[in-house]
Order: sequence, then C-alpha cells, then structure tokens
Amino acid sequence: GAPRRAAASRVLAAITPPKSHTEPAAAASPPANPGLRPVSDAAANSQKALAQLQALGGTNRYASEPKSSIVSLGLSVHNTPVEIREKLAMSSDQWSKAIAELTSYPHIEEAAVLSTCNRMEVYVVALSWHRGVREVEHWMTTRSGMELEDLRQYLFLLRDRNATNHLLRVAGGLESLVLGEGQILAQVKSVYQEGQNAAGFGRHMNGLFKAAVTAGKRVRSETTIASGAVSVSSAAAELCQMKLPSGDYNDANIMIVGAGTMSKLLVKHLASKGCSKVTLVNRSMGSAEALAAEFPEMTFDIKLSPDLLAATAEADVVFTASSSDEPLLTKENMAALPAASDKVGGVRRLFDIAVPRNITSDVDEVEGNKVFNVDDLKEVVDKNKEARQQAAREAEALLEEELLGFEAWRDSLETVPTIKKLRTKAESIRTAELEKAIGRLGDGLTKKQRKTVEELTKGIVNKLLHGPMQALRSDGDDPAAVSETLVNMHALERMFSLQGEEKGAG
Repeated sequence: GAPRRAAASRVLAAITPPKSHTEPAAAASPPANPGLRPVSDAAANSQKALAQLQALGGTNRYASEPKSSIVSLGLSVHNTPVEIREKLAMSSDQWSKAIAELTSYPHIEEAAVLSTCNRMEVYVVALSWHRGVREVEHWMTTRSGMELEDLRQYLFLLRDRNATNHLLRVAGGLESLVLGEGQILAQVKSVYQEGQNAAGFGRHMNGLFKAAVTAGKRVRSETTIASGAVSVSSAAAELCQMKLPSGDYNDANIMIVGAGTMSKLLVKHLASKGCSKVTLVNRSMGSAEALAAEFPEMTFDIKLSPDLLAATAEADVVFTASSSDEPLLTKENMAALPAASDKVGGVRRLFDIAVPRNITSDVDEVEGNKVFNVDDLKEVVDKNKEARQQAAREAEALLEEELLGFEAWRDSLETVPTIKKLRTKAESIRTAELEKAIGRLGDGLTKKQRKTVEELTKGIVNKLLHGPMQALRSDGDDPAAVSETLVNMHALERMFSLQGEEKGAG
C-alpha cells in the first residue's frame, strides 16, 4: 500500500548516489568538463544495485532476499579527492577493530576493509542489503565526521556480482590509478591475512578475498599487464624526474620521510633511475638502517624525526611516505625555510604519497615550494596507460572465469540450510512414528529390542535420504554442477514442503 511505497522511497532517497554515479554512460566517455574527475566502473555499476532495490517496491523485501547480499561501498582516487579519502583512511592494525564495529550492526554478518592511498572500500555480507547499506553509511559518517550528504556524493555502491567483480578488478590492478600496478595485490592479500584473526571476517569474506588474491595472481602471471607497470612509488619517482629541470636526480638533494613499504619501493625506483644518494628521515633508527642495508649501492644520510625541518631546509626534493596521522610539514614551518638550490631553479618540490597526507596543501602557497600528492600522479598514468590496455582486455577474460568460480562456490553454500532442514524433518518424522509404535507395543520390549527397532528406523531414513543428500552436495568448483544442484535443491524443497518449514522456524 501507500505507507510501504513511501517507506521504500525513503530508503531509496537515503542511499541513492549522485547522478554522476548512476549513469553508466559516464564511465564510457570522458567528462565534458576536463576539470571533473572521471567516474569509475564501480560508480557506473551502482545504478544496477539501486535498480534492484527499487524493483522490490511494495513487496516484502525480506521475502525477496533468499540469501544475504555481498555489498561494497567505497571511495576511490578516480572520483574522490585525497582530502576526503584521508578522513576514512586507516592503517592495517585498525582493520580488525573496524570489522568488529561493522559487524556490531544488526544487519551486517561479515565485513572487510580495504584501505590504501588510492581507495577506501568496505565489503559486507548484509542480511538485508538496503539496511546493510544504511548501516555502513552510518559507520562511515561516524568515523569520518562528515555529513552523510557530503560523503554520499563520492560513494560508489555495488551489490553481489558487481561487488565481487569490482574486488577482482581491484586485485588485478584494473581499477588502479596506475593500470596493472602490483602493490594493490599485496594490499588485498594483507586484508585476507589480517582477516584470519577477525571474528567478523567470516566464510563469505574469506572466500571472496581468497578469490581476489587468486585472480590478481593469474592476471599478473598470464598477461603482460605487469610489464612496465608501476606502483604509486614508481609513479612518484617518474613524476619527480619529469619535473626536475635537468631530469637528473643527482642534480638535486633528495630526501625521503618514512622507512616503510612505500619508501622501500621509492628507493628501489630512484636507484633504477640513477639516483645515488638520499637523506632518509624516520622515527626509528632501526627501520631506517634496515632499509638502507637493502640498497648497498646507494649512499644514505639517516636522520631521526626531530631533525625533519633541518633536513628539509637542505633538500631540493622531498618525498613523504610516513604513516603519521598528523601533517609533518605545514605552511607555517615551511615558510621559515630557505629556498632550494639554484640547480633546481630555486623551487623545492615535495611529493606527498601518504594517505592521510604528510604535507598540508597550503604549503603550495609558500613561495619556492611546489606540492604534488597522489592525485597528481595522473600525469604519469596517462603517459603509460595506452601500452597496457590490450593486456587489460586479456585480463578481463581471466577475471570472468574467477568470478564464475566464486559465484558457483557461493551458490553451493545455499544447499547447506536445505540439507539441515531435510535431515531435521526426517528425524522429526522418524522419532514421532517410533514413539507411536513403541506406545502401541506397550512395555513388552526389552532395552535391546527397543534399540534394535530404533536403529532400524534410523537405517531406513538414512538409506532413503542418501540419494537426495547426494543430489544436494557440490564442491562449488563446477558452475554447471552447482546449477544442477540448485535445481535439485528447489525441487526437494517443494517435494518435502521445506519452504514452509523455514518460515515456521523463522
């Protein structure tokens, strides 16, 4: 009736992304205004998920959802500026806490969080997908401190097949700013590994991220997408070389802040491009020395964090890749520093590849300083993109195979409740009929005779159920076999009236 339609309209209004996220055509062609960020495939596919919700209309929504949904909401570099992404960014040691928070909501059974410098994506298994979306949005606004309306214009929303396909594409490097970059696969693998210790990272999330890791490995081993592909760190090194007047790192004093994975990759790419000396600033001496030991061909001048400003004053190029939650370089402290050397035209170039950012954007306002962040790497991306397009098309076919495999595995899980219901119903009938028979026989049966009769009834039931049970079992590896199993499942549910059993139990 009207109240139900009104309720459905309110739900739609609450989770509908902006128009640019619900028009597939936007993903296929560049925006008319070159100043606008392109819409990702994930955003374009959001319309499909929303259309499914709208189609539920005035029907009983729970009855329309035979199984829980895999839902993904997120932000990516393709359509969200870094100042928004960093409000939700989190380090890997916070993932378990985030999973616990998400699964504390009533309609979220499982959860996973993928947070990198280029994306922040939440994956959940939701009992009711539209309620699950609302709960993820609530968690995001609570964590970021942003108003829902301000956040929603950047969010993409994907469900089931689209959500699964998106994660496989992410792991394969097809959604990366730098097409085919390898670091994202390691990050997806980290989510899978961290999830093993999180209670809310359940069977579906485990299977989903395991499939994503497998897909990512196949894309890189069976296509040429990784040939010449670069990570964010490599793109930053290349952009720096493009911006230096001479194009030679050795004409500049190079400084790196942080000694983690990003910095290690950065040093690797700087060394490959001929850089022979860097200043390395880090919070601990041990991590910095360990990094330096891996590159004996380079000269390192290691300094600790208290010397950051003094080291920056002597640097012509600064790369920041620290995990600090607070900015390290600001307009105020940079304004007091001398200009860079004449070899680089008196301009200090700062490349901030950390999320949250290590350098405030207003440092750009200080004369003689130019700041670049991860969003500025598109200049490098555009230069390298064309060479990897063919490999990306080859990767699509591989990802489709992995997608079908995961869906078959997930569909195979549907038969588990039917198996349980069938066994429960059979056992209920067996025990009821056995008690009737024992009652008619009176007290004349010995314990041994009673046990013999009971074992007889169990044997009959087990033999009768053997065929149906075999028809319901599938390992999920063969999509065709799974489809046949699901047909058998629906047939058995009708034959034994198991749908009624489920409703009665619920």
